[in-house]
Amino acid sequence: MPPSPTIPLTPLSQLRISKHLIPAHNLLPNSSLTSKPLLIYHAAFSPSQQQHQQHPNPSPDAIESHLLGVGVVTPQWRYTMYDTTHFHSTAHEVLCVAAGRAKLCFGGELNPGRVEPVVKGGDVIVVPAGVAHRLLEDMDPDPFLMVGSYPNGQNWDMCYGKTDGEYDADSVKALPWFTRDPIYGDQGPVLSV
Repeated sequence: MPPSPTIPLTPLSQLRISKHLIPAHNLLPNSSLTSKPLLIYHAAFSPSQQQHQQHPNPSPDAIESHLLGVGVVTPQWRYTMYDTTHFHSTAHEVLCVAAGRAKLCFGGELNPGRVEPVVKGGDVIVVPAGVAHRLLEDMDPDPFLMVGSYPNGQNWDMCYGKTDGEYDADSVKALPWFTRDPIYGDQGPVLSV
């Protein structure tokens, strides 16, 4: 049984999901170490019509409360996305968009296999360790805001893909994947990749 949501969720049967295995490029490992795809849950947090008129985006407080209720990840920050390409080698990352709309880049801007989605409030992005990411463009008058979370027991680092030996590939490969979905609990997209 999924946890009772603190904000409405799009039913799993109606959730649109994008999956992207991103090839390594130069010193950016991307999906090559974990073999797990970048996942985007489009409009996972879906306010009702009445709520949408008053608050079209989920509040950061409600997102954090929901994540803590599911109990898979720990929310650690509220911010936009850095505009410098970076990745994490010691943790997977769950990004919940609370406000605004932005064009992001996953995989490195020079990587022919990169992905450049436009995301908006209510979207959730699961970024496997090693997948490079950065903000390309904030596209809304409202500032782009996300809640950044990491699996319980994993501590994130910052890697930039500029020097050899910046991370331990074996440690990235050994990072445990999710056993429950960070948004949907006992069912959900992370469990089928």
